[in-house]
This record gives sequence, structure tokens and C-alpha cells, in this order.
Amino acid sequence: MSLLLVPVVPLVLLAMGAAFTYLYAWTIERRYPPTGRFIEVEGCRIHYREDGPRDALRGTIVLLHGASSNLVESMLGLGASLSRRYRVLAFDRPGHGWSERRPGLIDAEPARQAALIAGALRQLDVRNAVVVGHSWSGTIVPHLALDHADVTGAILVLSGITSPWPGGYIGWYRRLIDSWAGWLLMRTLAVPILLMLRPPMKRKTFWPQKAPKGIVKKGFIPLAFRPRAYEANMQDFAVMYHAALRQSARYKDIGLPVTVVAGDRDEIVWTDLHSLSFAREVPGAELILMPGIGHMPQYADQRTVLDAIEALAERVTPARVEADQA
Repeated sequence: MSLLLVPVVPLVLLAMGAAFTYLYAWTIERRYPPTGRFIEVEGCRIHYREDGPRDALRGTIVLLHGASSNLVESMLGLGASLSRRYRVLAFDRPGHGWSERRPGLIDAEPARQAALIAGALRQLDVRNAVVVGHSWSGTIVPHLALDHADVTGAILVLSGITSPWPGGYIGWYRRLIDSWAGWLLMRTLAVPILLMLRPPMKRKTFWPQKAPKGIVKKGFIPLAFRPRAYEANMQDFAVMYHAALRQSARYKDIGLPVTVVAGDRDEIVWTDLHSLSFAREVPGAELILMPGIGHMPQYADQRTVLDAIEALAERVTPARVEADQA
């Protein structure tokens, strides 16, 4: 009799995991509803939030969040301060927050995500924007500078992933994420396991600084642990290495103003490998290295990050700044 129960146990665990995952996602979506508007780009609904003065004389700043995040966290970390003087557009990247993304790894590619964001910016009549990409979005903003300069005036890479690294390709992981087994895992066991790991993940993300009090709820972070959103997150990581390998050969062709901001104690995205090498490869790029700061400079020393963004904005729209000051 006991032998007959052996194959039943995994099925029971999967069923319990699926029930928990469904109820968790259902609860989270009602607790953290959309806070902005939707715009359709190539058949995908993209969620964005716009804030700032109506005249926007000082220009437009676009905020793109990192992994396991969303536009609410972007507004919390930077947008609320910037919107006092600039038109600020914060986006849920495709597949994250409340933005849609088509199934499969192709739409996870940074170039594809950049194209969808650029399409939304064109519909919103944006020109010469300063685009800020944090963490994983460090792979996206170079494409906006290279391929979508009609909407992009400058880019700022904030603790961003930009470069390939030794041993970065893990073939088994990519195959798992793009398989039926990966699909099933995201909808059964992945979310319960990840929720148990969330406290140490939060500590490491902000280390050596402490996470701001209430950041998980205030930043709507639980949205990232719904099965479709977390699947998008894992797909992003599955394509990240090859994407960085391909696009890094083009960095020398970036002709827009570029600023790179990073902390020298970042244990999530290695500063020496990513930020320093990107700043060397991009002609004329400015590097701001923040001593003693980890992966979240926008919380550890917000003023320095804001100053860097505003300096780029003034380079992109000097005439507007002069008119505003007259």
C-alpha cells in the first residue's frame, strides 16, 4: 500500500502548490491594482504612469525598473522627486507589473522590450527623453540610445547589467524556462518557495544599507510573485547573457550623452564587470562611482542619483531650461 502512495505524493504537492499560487495571485492583484494608464503597442497592453508639471519645460524623464519590480517602485525611488520639475513617465516593463508580454523567450529580449517601450513613447509624443534604467534595465537602455534615438536624448544606467561575464551561459536553465516543465513549475511550486526566500533576497538587494521600512508594500513588490510575472522575470534572466554578449559589441556606436551610476559594494550586479566596463566602452560616458553603497543607490543616496539625472536633462534640453529660468 505504501508503494502505491509514492507517485501520489508529488501530485498532491503540485496540486497544493497550484491552489496556493492561484489564490495568492488572486489576492495580490486585488491588493495592488494598476496605478496608471494603459497604452497598446503591437498588440501588447503596456502599463505606464505619468506625472509632473503640465508645461514640462525641463524635459521628459523615463524610468525603467529592474528585476522583480514595477513602476510603483520606480516612482517611489526616483519619480516622486523628479516629477516636481520634469515630465516623468514610469513603465512596467513588458511582462512585469501590469504590462503584458507574449509567451516565449523572444519577447524577453532586451531589444524587443526596448522596441515596445519606444513604441509607447512615440504614441505619447516623447522626444529627447532621459531614459533611466535600473539593474536589469541596464540591458535595455543601450538599445534605446542605439535604435530609438528619435525618442531618446540621453541614457543613465543605474547599477545596470550591461556586459557578458565568464561562465554566464547556463544552457540547462534556458531550456528549463522554455519548457513545459518550467511552465508547470512557475504555476505550482515556484511561488511558495520564493516567498520563503524573499526576506534574505531583500536584505541582499539593499546590502550594505538596510531596506527602507515598508518597501515591499509601498513598492507593490508582491506583484512580481504572481506566476506570469515571475515567469517573465525568469525568462529575462534566461536571455540576459546572450543579449549582453551581442549588444556589447555595439556600445562604441552610442552617440548620445551617457551617465553610469553605481555603488562600489554592489553584490547583485558586479560594478567592476558591468558599470566600469560599460563606461569605458561608450565614448564620452561619465562614471559616478558611489563608495560604500550597494545595489540601490536611489535609496542610499538619492540626491546624488537625482543630480546625475538632472544634469543629463539639462544637456538634452538646454533651451527649455533657459526659457524656464527666464
